[in-house]
Amino acid sequence: MLYVCMYLASFLFSDHVKTMEERKLLHSLLPKNQKDLPPKRMKDSYLEVILPLGTQPLLREKYLTVFNSVRFGRILEDLDSLGVLICYTHTKMDSVQMSPFSIVTALVDKIDLCKKVISPECDIKFTGHVSWVGKTSMEVKMHMCQLHDTVYHPVLDATFVMVARDSENKGPAFINPLILESPEEEELFKQGELNKGKRIVSSTASLLKMAPTTEERNAVHDMFLNTLDPRSISFQSRILPPDSVWMEDTKLKSLHICHPEERNIFNRIFGGFLMRKAFELGWATACNFVGTRPFLVAVDDIMFQSPVEIGSLLFLSSQVCFTEKNHIQVRVHSEVSFPGSKEHKTTNVFHFTFFVEKDVPLVIPKTYGDSMLYLDGQRHFMSTMHQKTVGKNIIQ
Repeated sequence: MLYVCMYLASFLFSDHVKTMEERKLLHSLLPKNQKDLPPKRMKDSYLEVILPLGTQPLLREKYLTVFNSVRFGRILEDLDSLGVLICYTHTKMDSVQMSPFSIVTALVDKIDLCKKVISPECDIKFTGHVSWVGKTSMEVKMHMCQLHDTVYHPVLDATFVMVARDSENKGPAFINPLILESPEEEELFKQGELNKGKRIVSSTASLLKMAPTTEERNAVHDMFLNTLDPRSISFQSRILPPDSVWMEDTKLKSLHICHPEERNIFNRIFGGFLMRKAFELGWATACNFVGTRPFLVAVDDIMFQSPVEIGSLLFLSSQVCFTEKNHIQVRVHSEVSFPGSKEHKTTNVFHFTFFVEKDVPLVIPKTYGDSMLYLDGQRHFMSTMHQKTVGKNIIQ
């Protein structure tokens, strides 16, 4: 696993109070304005890290699945760590030893895979750099390749959005602007701006805020009519169409106690750990749904809404929310409560797209709430497949 250790955070949980007191002293080093910071180049934040699975058998064990492939949850942890490290490299101040910035993951915008199975017996190379900056946020592009016959072959592309906070992680902090040195870098930066705009549009059109489109409403109503029992003139008498499963019957849940072992340098639970646990439950949900091994296609739109405190109870709830042919869209909802408190708070919603080597049943919503989950899953699935189609056309 990749570890971010350039910030001189203590590895001992018992020292965390002292460590945070020391970080308070760094507040005066933070810039008052973005103009006070020197511009950085994209290549200034470029990092390349090798995961030596091919040469370190003990490390390989940590990444191994029963299918003799790499645990993708571990890769999610590594991507999160690398994204943070890239941002610390971008904001690095040569005059100080400990960074006054606190870098946190705000969003996993997209992870697209182009390889069905990742071998546990070959080295993996991660690369990445900052590709766009605002005043306090950064977009990070990362790539993962695997060594086969002396050549590194592409495995996935990832886009994360990270946010800079002050030394105590209590408020935003200004970051270095970017210098664009080539048409390719200008295109990357432009894409970052477009991604930001798409997120705003998507948030505005969310089914939590806006009614479904006319087309979506008609589709949901048609599904409802298709489940009515023709022998009974009643809206309450429902039957399941052939090759279908009620959406509510696809659910799986898990509970985790958040121990200090999984903390980050701010003594909150590491975001990569949350992603690993959510992915593993999502994979199990897809596997349980179809009765065969699912393969990941993409990870989409993971928003980190609230930090998870050490000692919290982490509740994960997963369900299949949309299917098409041999594809399965899984949604995992994460919420926390603290022992002794009955209040539950949402921290994340995860979206995973899987495929299997056979056609899968349709999922049918029973309630209006399930219908909204179905439409939201359909939107994420269509967005994922559209981006993959566009990507193939660009490559060709």
